[in-house]
Amino acid sequence: MRRFLALIAIPLLACVVLAGCSGSSKSTASSSSSASAGSSPGANTAVTATGAFDKTPKVTIPKAKPGTGLTVKTLIQGSGTTLTKSDALAANFVLYFWQGTSSTLKASTFGTNPTVIGGTMLPGLESALIGKKVGSRILAVIPPAQGYGTSGNSQLGITGSTTLVFVIDVLKSYSDTAGATGAQVSTGGGSLPTVSAKSGTAPTLIFPSSSPPSALVTKTLVKGSGPKVAKGDYVIAQYVGYIWRTKKVFGSSWSSGSPFGFVIGASPEQVIPGWDKGLVGQTAGSRVMLAIPPAQGYGSSGASQAGIKGNDTLVFVVDIIDTIHHG
Repeated sequence: MRRFLALIAIPLLACVVLAGCSGSSKSTASSSSSASAGSSPGANTAVTATGAFDKTPKVTIPKAKPGTGLTVKTLIQGSGTTLTKSDALAANFVLYFWQGTSSTLKASTFGTNPTVIGGTMLPGLESALIGKKVGSRILAVIPPAQGYGTSGNSQLGITGSTTLVFVIDVLKSYSDTAGATGAQVSTGGGSLPTVSAKSGTAPTLIFPSSSPPSALVTKTLVKGSGPKVAKGDYVIAQYVGYIWRTKKVFGSSWSSGSPFGFVIGASPEQVIPGWDKGLVGQTAGSRVMLAIPPAQGYGSSGASQAGIKGNDTLVFVVDIIDTIHHG
């Protein structure tokens, strides 16, 4: 996976938008190609979607075999900023798998919480989104050559002949270097690590010689002026995580090419308990240091894939970029 998923559990079908998920086969084919034998060249252009922005669309897919060309339609024209390759976006989407002459709804974020799309996307999805404006609704019919190629992706249930049909509402966009925007109130220090950072880059930590704290510690480093994070909010954040024992980084959204999103206080949980407890009540625009003991982190089992032992205390510096409240 493109991110360390022991930290944040990306739902499997939401992961389909990311080219790096599950070792998928990427394609660099052009955005159009001639129809293959037995397919309907006009079938892709016959796909439609109706409904208001940020409401579940009604999607109509013809009972015909999909064509082989990428089809993109702007159904609702937004007036916000233009998306670039360095942006991540918060979006709601529906996703259909179109196989042969039948199609099936596989995922929808409408009515729940949006998802963050960014970093290395599927080629067809990148072509569909780059250059569009925030506030737009985009229909993208993505053939295998622009999706997961002839290998498909068995973990996601995608075969080498699955066409993906997305309807995406672009809610907001965030630069890949987005971070805390508030006023600095502390750099940590004392019994906690000292934190330094340059704008647009991951913070760095210098650890004290003392032992780590035995309980969860939350330290506000930069105080933002945005809304407070509440349980159930969808939070967009950047983070860097250190292991106190090794004093080395084990994970960072800054190096993944995109901020990421999660629901705080979700059930089942989407982040470790120290995040759920330590970030509630903090404000958007803030930078927060979390010193998290094992019981509030990965427990006695640790996370061997990240080099985390069962007795490791973790230190995160989290930049709360935005929070979205639905309902």
